[in-house]
Amino acid sequence: MSATTPTRTTANAPIAAGVPAAPPLPDDLEALLRRLRLPHIRRLAPEVIATAKAQRWEPAEVLRALFGEEAAGRERSALATRRAAAAFPTGKTFDAWKPDASSIPAPTQQALRTLEWVHRRENLVLCGPSGTGKTFLLEALGQQAVEAGLKVAWFTLEDLGLLLRRHRADDTMSKAIARVLRADLVVVDDIGLLPVAQDAAEGLYRLVDAAYEKRSVAVSSNLHPAAFDELMPKTLATATFSAPRSRWAGHVDSLLVRSR
Repeated sequence: MSATTPTRTTANAPIAAGVPAAPPLPDDLEALLRRLRLPHIRRLAPEVIATAKAQRWEPAEVLRALFGEEAAGRERSALATRRAAAAFPTGKTFDAWKPDASSIPAPTQQALRTLEWVHRRENLVLCGPSGTGKTFLLEALGQQAVEAGLKVAWFTLEDLGLLLRRHRADDTMSKAIARVLRADLVVVDDIGLLPVAQDAAEGLYRLVDAAYEKRSVAVSSNLHPAAFDELMPKTLATATFSAPRSRWAGHVDSLLVRSR
């Protein structure tokens, strides 16, 4: 290995001072990289080659730099694709979340953030009045899941009603639900914020029924859990809600519900 420590060239870092301008790749090499679908190597190879010559890199270091950038570039692209597919409403993450401002116990928040419940295919129900942070928490959890390499799908209850109506005519709802369940985590936000139409309730029922023990479903509800089963009888197997109704106003309570 050369005594000179090589300076890695990245998409965001300029070439070290004194390195000559990078000549373009030969046409046959450019074509080969296109054929092999290595866009990040193709983009950075001229700069890496120029830097390697100037700093006398070992061949292994050239390969390490090129393939390291290809792997990093693919990870960035995959993350952007997963985030776009999730269709999050606002882009909120835990960077802006204030754990002390939530009524959810800190240990519960930490348990949710591990995402172990998603890997165990458990369901999450967040219940509370409007403005208490339900959507914020679900979106932050979804963003964290996406960053961890998981696929997330975001819906409102009205979205599910629209999905049902769109596919009811040609009886393709089962196929539509199957496509939704390609995601590892399906979020349904704002249940009970508006009057619940029959199509929306049926869409939710069919989603939860199809996801049973296969995928995690996370929902937020403005309804007290005592009224939740009136909307979705025989779905989610909602756990007993232990908090007294007097605590309902102004609080968010979380239930980690094991499918059963």
